[in-house]
Amino acid sequence: MALWNRLRKTPASNDPEKAPQPAAPLSTDSDAGTTTTRESSTPPSENRSTGIWSRIQQGLSKTRQILRTDIRDLFKKEGQLVDEAFLDQLFALLVRTDMGAGPARQILADVQSEFRGRVVHLDDVLTIIRNKLRELIAQPEQTLQLSTTGPTVLMVVGVNGSGKTTSIAKLAQSFSGQGKRVVLGAADTFRAAAVEQLTIWAGRIGADLVSAPQGTDPASVAHRAVARALETQADVCIVDTAGRLQTQTNLMEELSKIRRVINKQIPEAPHEVLLVLDATAGQNGISQAKGFSDAVQCTGIVLTKLDGTAKGGVIIPVRQQFGLPVKFVGVGEKAEDLIPFDSESFVRALFQDEG
Repeated sequence: MALWNRLRKTPASNDPEKAPQPAAPLSTDSDAGTTTTRESSTPPSENRSTGIWSRIQQGLSKTRQILRTDIRDLFKKEGQLVDEAFLDQLFALLVRTDMGAGPARQILADVQSEFRGRVVHLDDVLTIIRNKLRELIAQPEQTLQLSTTGPTVLMVVGVNGSGKTTSIAKLAQSFSGQGKRVVLGAADTFRAAAVEQLTIWAGRIGADLVSAPQGTDPASVAHRAVARALETQADVCIVDTAGRLQTQTNLMEELSKIRRVINKQIPEAPHEVLLVLDATAGQNGISQAKGFSDAVQCTGIVLTKLDGTAKGGVIIPVRQQFGLPVKFVGVGEKAEDLIPFDSESFVRALFQDEG
């Protein structure tokens, strides 16, 4: 029995970080008691939307090569018969984008339903793939939920090397650029480099930093950071946490403790729990999403290192299996390279469709 036929019957399974450079802030607006963070509507000297599109496009170059160049290679002649051999080869290429077997099966099911036994051309197949990917990662516009009655608390989690502390610095820079008072909680007390990096950024942007000696209970640092935000009437408190493997049960429990401590101080907090996923992590990103969501009920994803070395397809199964919205994508080391995620732009960049 062909590979695709067998898989079709199998159900889908439910470096030290660099400091970014300052950039233009995000803007906020209020609606019914909540404030949402958006991309600033003030354009810089060059067209900002074009710049963002270009960076996303560059970051997805590996996946685009698979979807266009490698799939084109399946078409040895003008047309290609959609048979078991063709479906097997197409399935293997789709999985190479890091989207996983489940989404790849769904795409192939659409290709088979539409073209089984027919001779098709490259654009026919790419249209099916493009439309299915739009469906799989579609999400409403996502914004950070900010409190209007006190400090907003953001808790940021992820494994070591995912770009977590860098992303916090970028977010803090954006908030500070809006004139908001920011408190940074350096609760990654296991890694001195993380505290050092936040210390540098706190001084650079004028944020208040709460830290403690290495080995201090991280929950106590988070508690003091939130208390400082309440005491100084700060607008935002961002709590860094130690990078850890999602399989380390005792360390994940520590994250749960940090969340409970924050929640006792401000019942609505943390207002966001952002999971930072490295786009180069591949299918391990699914395991990370499950482990961290189970421990701290993540509310959104920051997809980092989408700079041309990653495939980025992991976001598809994560969206499908956990329903977590992608809030931001990181396409470089500068602060302006942390940009709001737009699913339509993401799919367009995969196929190099500029229109």
